[in-house]
Amino acid sequence: MIAVVLFVPILLLIVQFNSLVSLRNYIRDAWANIDTELKRRYDLIPNLVATVKGYAAHERQVLERVIELRNQRLANTGSSAAQQVQEQELVENLKQVLVIAENYPQLKADQQFLKLQQELVNTEDRIQAARRFYNGNVRDYRNKCETFPSNMVANLFGFRPEEYFNVEPAIRETVPKADFSPP
Repeated sequence: MIAVVLFVPILLLIVQFNSLVSLRNYIRDAWANIDTELKRRYDLIPNLVATVKGYAAHERQVLERVIELRNQRLANTGSSAAQQVQEQELVENLKQVLVIAENYPQLKADQQFLKLQQELVNTEDRIQAARRFYNGNVRDYRNKCETFPSNMVANLFGFRPEEYFNVEPAIRETVPKADFSPP
């Protein structure tokens, strides 16, 4: 009887600990997916900038800033919270490049630019899907760290809540405008 009384709490402790470790590993795996998609975006940026630069050479400062930010992000291996701030800065500057492109009708018709723009849209969609998956895992982990009795195990073994990753997409698929006016 005494063995059962001692064994059950130890078993519960082990189960709670293992579930916290599993959730933390899911978060790490989900972050690796985001990281892969971010690197895919980073690979597209130099080609996009080079294409825009061919049409908008006088916008050199904006284009160089995007490349500089891209190189910094590529080298960043910090926490998701730190990367979120830096990613948002890159996204804002990348949006500026796309605004520049809007001012050049020849560029908007360039097949290379259109292909790169569509690839960027696809990549942004993949980043957002990976971000949702990551944030779902963070939510589950945070719930486990904050609810009883697993919160006692989390505090005992130093499990700390992870941060959500929320970054806007740099570009969204444009919805075609319907024109129902008579010809």
